[in-house]
Amino acid sequence: MTQHQSTQTMKPATAAKKLGVYLEATPAEFREGVVSRAELNALQADPPQWLRDLRRDGPHPRPVVAAKLGVSISGLARGGVTEPLTTEQIEALKQERPEWLERERATQAGVRKEAARLKQRERESAENTESGESGESGESGD
Repeated sequence: MTQHQSTQTMKPATAAKKLGVYLEATPAEFREGVVSRAELNALQADPPQWLRDLRRDGPHPRPVVAAKLGVSISGLARGGVTEPLTTEQIEALKQERPEWLERERATQAGVRKEAARLKQRERESAENTESGESGESGESGD
């Protein structure tokens, strides 16, 4: 019995998301077709000029804009940024340092700090469990 392996394909929107680019800025032939897993891997391994240009100059999708600004996607929305931005626009925002951006960066820093604290606590708890301790340290549970 022969096995036939079907080719996995994805919609252009999914492929654009995986590539970290704004779909509407991609070439028409990319937006209008389907992308196979092999084609996606080839684009990631050896990006064509259009993909290199998009990654460098934008316009960038919201997750990329948020990462470049050091804020959450929700923080972008709270700051009124709802459209894709170019690298130049992102750099201008970094220079201008509007109040909303500073506030959202501080919020994001707090979120990262809390996540790190919880991860450390989880790691310590796992170490205590592995070493046979009961997990009760005599500390109050705030």
